[in-house]
Amino acid sequence: MRDSITIEAPIPKGVADFLPEKAAKIGYIEEKIRRVFDLWGFRRIITPMLEFQEVMALGLGEELREKTFRFDDRQSGRLMVVPPDITPQVARIVATRMRDYPLPHRIHYEGRVLRQIESQSGKSREIFQAGVELIGLDSPEADAEMVAMAIEVMKSLGLADFKLDLGHIGYFRGIMEAAGLPARTEALLREAIGKKDASAINELLEKEPVSETVKGQIAALPRLFGGREVLERAEKVATNDRSRRALENIAQVLDILDIYGVTDYLTIDLGEIRGLDYHTGLTFEGFVTGMGDAVCSGGRYDDLTEKYGFPAPATGFAFNILALLTALEKRPDVEASKTRDFLIFNLKEDRREALEITQALRRKGYSTARDIIRRDYDNSLAYARRMNILRMMVIGGDDCAPDEVYIVRVADQKGIAVKMAELLRDDFVLPV
Repeated sequence: MRDSITIEAPIPKGVADFLPEKAAKIGYIEEKIRRVFDLWGFRRIITPMLEFQEVMALGLGEELREKTFRFDDRQSGRLMVVPPDITPQVARIVATRMRDYPLPHRIHYEGRVLRQIESQSGKSREIFQAGVELIGLDSPEADAEMVAMAIEVMKSLGLADFKLDLGHIGYFRGIMEAAGLPARTEALLREAIGKKDASAINELLEKEPVSETVKGQIAALPRLFGGREVLERAEKVATNDRSRRALENIAQVLDILDIYGVTDYLTIDLGEIRGLDYHTGLTFEGFVTGMGDAVCSGGRYDDLTEKYGFPAPATGFAFNILALLTALEKRPDVEASKTRDFLIFNLKEDRREALEITQALRRKGYSTARDIIRRDYDNSLAYARRMNILRMMVIGGDDCAPDEVYIVRVADQKGIAVKMAELLRDDFVLPV
């Protein structure tokens, strides 16, 4: 027996190792998302893990700039960053590498980003993203396409109890422009509205010399939440042109989403002002019942590619893969994603037959591993169970004839003998 040596090898806070079982589930989720993106005509790009700080900063809002990991590059002497978000990278690529491509660009991506976090927050620094960007279209249909696609992904993953909250930056901006409040007060109000803290909002407004009408408009923002009737209520609250245009835009998007047949999954939240320094129009976030964190978020960002010298309207969204994993982890189909089909247990001295059968099963699309280590039947079965392998195929032994194999279902150890000639046929279907 080998001596057990324990080596302390910690990893930084906010990152994690994903062992095969969990990694398989992440892969399952990513494949489902990628399939929907492909079906909607989006093409994949792969972005680098490093960017120059001054280039990346062009496309980041203040909040993400503060969360960016920076370090000196020995080769260039310039400051480098690990991207905290992939969308600015896509904007850079479109503006500098794809200028000659015809519009619109339908792009999808998946990857990991790093963000600085508060030491006691308990949140992950490493975020697994999978998202799309639709660049070159300024229309309600483009916004509706993003929302409908996000819903299709969530349905394809088997989620039923979820909602997408629609907001619009223009509604809030219209009210605040009309109010003419000091920048400091506006920043504090943004924070209070984001938290839906009515008492903090009222306290801030009491200190400002603005009309009761303006105070009422701002105080109403956290309450403008619900179904389509919210648009009628919101129209009575705000009378400025910018806010009214925002409501018209939401109504147009909803009309298109009616055609997609997804409006039952939607709520409207005009107090949602996330990404105010980044988004320019319709925004949305996806929530699964019982989870506080959003599993996806996105919206319109018409000013981003212009920062890289290529003005173009744009909208997009991204899924947080680890948030989806939390929502889906116990679903049977996700659990099944970590299983493998066969473990080959060879009792014969000659390995040729075992290797030929292994190759034949792989050609048929079955994941198949051969138990190269010599151990007895019970230990091989225990290994298969621990490795989440569904069936063990025994070659040789007393349970089958020389021209047969014995297939054992690992879960209950029920088995059946199958002719090798039948097993190798193209139309063979597993009996267990």
